[in-house]
Amino acid sequence: MNYFVISCAVSLVVAPVSMAQDAVLGERVFIKCRACHAIGGQAKIKLGAPLNDLIGRKAASIQGAAYSDAMVQKGAENLIWNANTLDAFLRRPSSFVPKTSMTFSGLKKPEDRVAVIAYLTQFTGAGANTTAAHDPDLAPEILAIQGDREYGEYLGSACVTCHQADGSDQGLPSIVGWPKDDFVTVMHAYKTKYRENTVMQQQASALSTDEIAALAEYFKDEN
Repeated sequence: MNYFVISCAVSLVVAPVSMAQDAVLGERVFIKCRACHAIGGQAKIKLGAPLNDLIGRKAASIQGAAYSDAMVQKGAENLIWNANTLDAFLRRPSSFVPKTSMTFSGLKKPEDRVAVIAYLTQFTGAGANTTAAHDPDLAPEILAIQGDREYGEYLGSACVTCHQADGSDQGLPSIVGWPKDDFVTVMHAYKTKYRENTVMQQQASALSTDEIAALAEYFKDEN
């Protein structure tokens, strides 16, 4: 418990400054992507799929999005978006996924690709307000645990050093107003490293099952 509170509270200090700087540049570079992709609060399908919670997501896994047959095939081959696969894709999409419907020619500068990936990472984690296709199914007894809301409020005071307490989306997605089962599922996905985000993996791994349930109980209706 103490490790979680302390480590989450200082996560912004421990995180490399360069990543924050990259994310600022990445937001500017991402302007090239906004015609087709949405990200952040209330992001919806446009010409392309929304990019919330992209890191650790299987290719072509957003229901209702219009993917090319080539991208669907990549998803069937279990392509997972992470820093390495995104770097290769963003360098030249048509080479990484031949016959992709994405007409963007790519980002030639490595620093631009690093920056965009850092920016996308800010929107990955407890914040897309949904579980993802690759999240593992949890045992019913884990989902049935009744969390202690008061204890969740105590633990949650550390979470809001990074996420907005009022539920707004300002760089990091909201963690407020989640359905309890979704929150628990996502946190366990980080705890077991199904989802790729080093900071979230560290925080979730320091939490017990009861502590995750307590946070879920607190954040499900906190506003």
